[in-house]
Amino acid sequence: MPHIYAAGDCTDQPQFVYVAAAAGSRAAENMTGGDVTLDLRTMPAVVFIDPQIATVGLTEAEAHMKGIETDSRVLTLDNVQRAHVNFDTHGFIKMVVEADTGRLLGVQAVAAEAGELIQAAALAIHHGMTIADLSSQLFPYLTMVEGLKLAAQMFSKDVKQLSCCAA
Repeated sequence: MPHIYAAGDCTDQPQFVYVAAAAGSRAAENMTGGDVTLDLRTMPAVVFIDPQIATVGLTEAEAHMKGIETDSRVLTLDNVQRAHVNFDTHGFIKMVVEADTGRLLGVQAVAAEAGELIQAAALAIHHGMTIADLSSQLFPYLTMVEGLKLAAQMFSKDVKQLSCCAA
């Protein structure tokens, strides 16, 4: 109904407080004559358990259902120096890319700080970055988000052969 505006639990949108807040601000703008929508294509999701589970974009299965050929890599956390410093190398970061372009389609992570790194992946997907784009970015050494760069580098390098911070 064009004269009814809603946000939050009474909608069919994902049940996350940040989705409800964004939908609420758009509903308010639309009530006052605006015409804005909420783009959920790069909506990050986090399950706050130990370790955290975080995802954004498409999984391999979702991409295949859309007819997209994919390539993927899984970086185990024993390759991320921050995980060693935290004494917790359990988990992984999986990167799914479009096979012919290298465009990042999705990231899934299971790690103590997965919720902290998934937003960087969301921004990379939103802006159409490729694994080459991610590989060439500067990531602070000794952070968990550096794992995104390492996962991207796995498409062309053996990250176990790289020095700790000269990647």
